[in-house]
Amino acid sequence: MGLLSLAIWTPIVFGVLLLAFGCDKHARTVRWLALIGSLLGLAVTIPLISGFDAGTAAMQFVEKAPWVARFNMHYHLGVDGISMWFVPLTAFITVIVVIASWESITERVYQYMAAFLILSGLMIGVFSALDGMLFYVFFEATLIPMYLIIGMWGGPNKIYAAFKFFLYTLLGSLLTLVAFIYLYNQAGGSFDIAAWHKLPLGGTAQTLLFFALFAAFAVKVPMWPVHTWLPDVHVEAPTGGSAVLAAIMLKLGAYGFLRFSLPIAPDAAHEWAWLMITLSLIAVIYVGLVAIVQKDMKKLVAYSSVAHMGFVTLGFFIFNDLGVSGGLAQMIAHGFVSGAMFLCIGVLYDRVHSRQIADYGGVVNTMPKFAAFALLFSMANCGLPATAGFVGEWMVIIASVRFNFWIGLGAAIAVILGASYSLWMYKRVYLGPVTNDNVRAMTDLNGREFLVLGVLAIAVLYMGIYPKPFTDVMDVSVAELLKHVAQTKLN
Repeated sequence: MGLLSLAIWTPIVFGVLLLAFGCDKHARTVRWLALIGSLLGLAVTIPLISGFDAGTAAMQFVEKAPWVARFNMHYHLGVDGISMWFVPLTAFITVIVVIASWESITERVYQYMAAFLILSGLMIGVFSALDGMLFYVFFEATLIPMYLIIGMWGGPNKIYAAFKFFLYTLLGSLLTLVAFIYLYNQAGGSFDIAAWHKLPLGGTAQTLLFFALFAAFAVKVPMWPVHTWLPDVHVEAPTGGSAVLAAIMLKLGAYGFLRFSLPIAPDAAHEWAWLMITLSLIAVIYVGLVAIVQKDMKKLVAYSSVAHMGFVTLGFFIFNDLGVSGGLAQMIAHGFVSGAMFLCIGVLYDRVHSRQIADYGGVVNTMPKFAAFALLFSMANCGLPATAGFVGEWMVIIASVRFNFWIGLGAAIAVILGASYSLWMYKRVYLGPVTNDNVRAMTDLNGREFLVLGVLAIAVLYMGIYPKPFTDVMDVSVAELLKHVAQTKLN
């Protein structure tokens, strides 16, 4: 079994075992098995990093075996510089979430841990799939465990949020399935994504394909105006669900644009780039303004996620190497920072059982260690230099200015808005005198919480200070993608 198969199936197997043999009577054993499964899943991704050749745009660690022979479907896996980092990032975030949920989840622990392990393997499958139908199966299958996580362990309106999440993402994906079937027929009965990239297509066909793919990927990112499901889901989801959703699941849509929309329909992508840039700028500016007025911390960070993912799609559709690389770097950085922001809110919620900003104030007086971590992540969220949040945003802003000064100015304004909502929330929650007895009774981080936030802090600072390992991996693949997208496919 290859490394990518191990990365996919190790957490899934552990998840299935927990479902088959787990029970709440042995919750402690279940937690340790989940931790072992997630750590093994992370361990098998390390050789991907050490063995990856950054000097080629070709797919690496390729595995291919017949799957459904009648329809020429293959179990076909591989990663290039665009997708490689998302495999270890997914496994890493899974470990973090398992540890973070150690004490906060007390009911149906085995089902909760199993759902996250299975979700981890499915998301890695999305980033690794080189067969269109295999990608689609993994892409859709991720909805099931996340739906259960929201619907079973969420807040008071969890059923509404779970249905909204499922319906939005499923309806968008149905058009993508139609597009995949069309491409399958055009390619002579092949689901090979590389073959789809080479298909000559007319202008009308490209436009229809572009918007069919847009229906699934834009909802998943989510782009404005199909973003309205995300705040509701974040507010109702348990802390671990919010962390994984923000850190990894939103990236599946952005990744889809690079793997499908741009190389399959390059002429349509260029023709409709103005629309994508406009929607991205609305996301980073308007949604940033919406974030400022939020009273619920989770809702504020949820809108912040929409704004930060706007930088990603903006970078992709200005069609230069700095923009695309910046968008990818922003995806990785957002995985660290947004996951950390939601976990910080979870730490507060575990103690006071409220996400309302007004219920806090002066937390730094009772939780100084935690306040220091929260300050770092808040600064990273607004793009402070030497943090991960700075790297991708700065690259996208520079690329935007080169493309068009006014677009670059709009992107730069978004950074100011990011500082506004991040630091204003920090001021109201953490600074000043203690405002009530609930805050006065709070205790600082325990060892487990310190470990989780400490590891994320190291990741945020390491990427901010030394982003070269992250960007070097993607450079050649990004250059090859842009070279491909620059060539017309009109037949």
